[in-house]
Amino acid sequence: QVQLVESGGGLVQTGGSLRLSCVGSRISFSLTAVAWYRQAPGKQREMVARILRDGGTAYADSVKGRFTISRDSAKNTVYLQMNSLKPEDTAVYYCYSRPLATDYWGQGTQVTVSS
Repeated sequence: QVQLVESGGGLVQTGGSLRLSCVGSRISFSLTAVAWYRQAPGKQREMVARILRDGGTAYADSVKGRFTISRDSAKNTVYLQMNSLKPEDTAVYYCYSRPLATDYWGQGTQVTVSS
């Protein structure tokens, strides 16, 4: 069974940094796109960043220049480096992949940015 496990969330002050990790089991991140989504209270889940099989990346306009998604194929891990964090970045962050037309989500990790 495919599993995605996130870690690295926490409480940080405005302007601070965090690095989220997503470790995949029974899935190869080298062969499928992986994305980070987030969901703030009362808001819809939104895509933050994604990394494609060929290593190409894409970002939501709200995080461009502050967040970086990357992949370590040897560790089968995708990272989200988040810099210059703002209170509006507060949300639960989820790892997502869709190999073979099946959706897989991690359990989420809470990121809270205090003002």
